[in-house]
Amino acid sequence: MIEKDALKSLDEKKKNWEKKAEKLRQVKSRPRFITVSGEEVKELYTPEDLKNFDYNEKLGLPGEFPYTRGIHHTMYRSRLWTMRQFSGMGTPRQTNERYHYLLNHGQTGLSVAFDLPTLMGFDSDHVRSLGEVGKCGVAVDTLADMEIIFDGINLGEVSTSMTINAPASILLAMYLAVAEKQGIPFAKLRGTLQNDILKEYIAQKEWIFPPRPSIRLITDMMSFCTDHVPQWNTISISGYHIREAGSTAAQELAFTLADGFAYIEAAIADGQDVDKFATRLSFFFNAHQDFFEEIAKYRAARRIYARRMRDKYKAKDERNWLLRFHTQTAGCSLTAQQPENNIVRTALEALSAVLGGTQSLHTNSMDETMALPSDKAALIALRTQHVIACETGVVNTIDPLAGSYFVESMTDKMEADAEKYLDEIDRRGGVLKCIDEGYFQREIARAAYRYQQEIERGERIIVGINDYLVEDEVITIPILKIDETVEREQVASLRKIKSGRDNDKVKRTLDDLAMAAKGNGNTLKAMLDCVRVYATEGEIVDTLRPIFGEYIEPPII
Repeated sequence: MIEKDALKSLDEKKKNWEKKAEKLRQVKSRPRFITVSGEEVKELYTPEDLKNFDYNEKLGLPGEFPYTRGIHHTMYRSRLWTMRQFSGMGTPRQTNERYHYLLNHGQTGLSVAFDLPTLMGFDSDHVRSLGEVGKCGVAVDTLADMEIIFDGINLGEVSTSMTINAPASILLAMYLAVAEKQGIPFAKLRGTLQNDILKEYIAQKEWIFPPRPSIRLITDMMSFCTDHVPQWNTISISGYHIREAGSTAAQELAFTLADGFAYIEAAIADGQDVDKFATRLSFFFNAHQDFFEEIAKYRAARRIYARRMRDKYKAKDERNWLLRFHTQTAGCSLTAQQPENNIVRTALEALSAVLGGTQSLHTNSMDETMALPSDKAALIALRTQHVIACETGVVNTIDPLAGSYFVESMTDKMEADAEKYLDEIDRRGGVLKCIDEGYFQREIARAAYRYQQEIERGERIIVGINDYLVEDEVITIPILKIDETVEREQVASLRKIKSGRDNDKVKRTLDDLAMAAKGNGNTLKAMLDCVRVYATEGEIVDTLRPIFGEYIEPPII
């Protein structure tokens, strides 16, 4: 709280300042001063903007409610964030080689990118996979592929993140089976599965089954991991793709939290104890270009989540009030023009994530607008994190921007805007109802349209796009290209696995999976039996399609 006498004195000084500032206001460096989300930014922030600010209610201490200043008491002074690079390319063997390269150069966690057929539940020899195998990530058809990806990597010693959603249970089953073969107990495995199907219907559009049976797969996984894989984060509730689709920061925050709360409510309805499963929920945010807006977003997110978990969902264990999150720098902020500028963009976005208190960070490579990262570009992106951690001094103290009139005001505004969206989602009947009616999609489309208009009117400068251009620019950075032989090799490998396995066992396990899906059996447990005998991802998905159905997005105007 700011004392009244101090505010009165400030008011008098500000009147004199206003007279001097007025002479300069006629000259502006740009027509509008707005955040990336289109929010007007005031010329000056003072104690007046925080005159009703309650330190204990809004800030508190690090590691204590409401966790605005971070979820750990000593934050990066005790342990740095996990440094991940999103990796996965071509064949499983090529991905394995990239992992060893990154681990040898200081990466502390693995992050698996899968190709489009794997994301959509198609085997590499399916007609719809033609031309896409290994292109935007690694192709995984059977347990054999997962064995190759992690060859020579002790799964008990690394933390692994897997970016997979609709068929997430299948890929986790394969990962667990690899651990079994390595002799690693499930209880020692650490990592995160994205497994956020709701944001697929909202933004990324990679789905297989309709929302309700998809949530059944997720709650089955949560139940299994509660009993057997206690250190595994079963869902990384993702705002990243919502932001990449064009949302504002407040929309990203609100829609992401709404999805998270929907999963919590589904698990509770399934009979699960919130104090047993909530510790394995994590979040995934986008680090966009507006430095301070992003920091405010992370701080507001922790505050909202802690309050809801304590007061609405009645979590008794304080660990379940903690919003733990991974951050990835914004792919949509990168440009093909002057690609070296992307190194600077990524560095600033990464710095905002660190100042916002992230637990894990991926930095995009400068060439990702054109292709999967080259070795050199991936190493520069990783070294960006090393420089932030070791050379900038930002890890020396916890939440160094706390108390800033601007940052605290923006955090309060971000929280209020997100709460308005959360109230509107509840008023409309919840997340599933909003998906059915296209509410999320329309809100994001409006925000994306406004942003593009600002660029075209010159209200927003994007270096190399609508200003500071380079005439007759020639792109000279090396680009990684996936050879067409990758698809042929992967298809040949898949056919060899199919011909050498016990197909009677495959059929029996798939039949058991169908029975579990039709009844109350745990689908992840049944999938684990399927992948152990080298059933393919496509075969498992095809077993579930007649039971769960396929999702067709309704036309939305």
